[in-house]
Amino acid sequence: MSTSARLHQINIVVSDLDVSIAFYRRLGLEFVVDAAHTSHAQCELADGTVVALDTEAAVTQFTPTWTAPTGGPRVAFAFGLPSADAVDKLYAELVAAGFAGLREPWSAEWGVRYATVLDPDAVPADLQARL
Repeated sequence: MSTSARLHQINIVVSDLDVSIAFYRRLGLEFVVDAAHTSHAQCELADGTVVALDTEAAVTQFTPTWTAPTGGPRVAFAFGLPSADAVDKLYAELVAAGFAGLREPWSAEWGVRYATVLDPDAVPADLQARL
């Protein structure tokens, strides 16, 4: 099957835009909030892909039946880091800043250092580096 479609944007529904921006900023994403639409922020990645944050209130404006998911995350993000030490350091910084750690840093048998922190809405963000 051939298609000309490519992934262009990833939207994350958040309960608190400012806190979510602060979390993802620590992971290297810089969001811009449009003054005319303060319930939306976006970050353009180097390849042109956009990561967007929308508040729950904003989402219900165009999807009135939307409700927050329950049970567990349906998406997770992975952020590459240059070294195992960088994984350990960033994990410690995020936890010290009050974000929840889901899994402390560990070295996988397949040669990757991992840790997982949760964003303010419990979306997992894996931190990883090749050993």
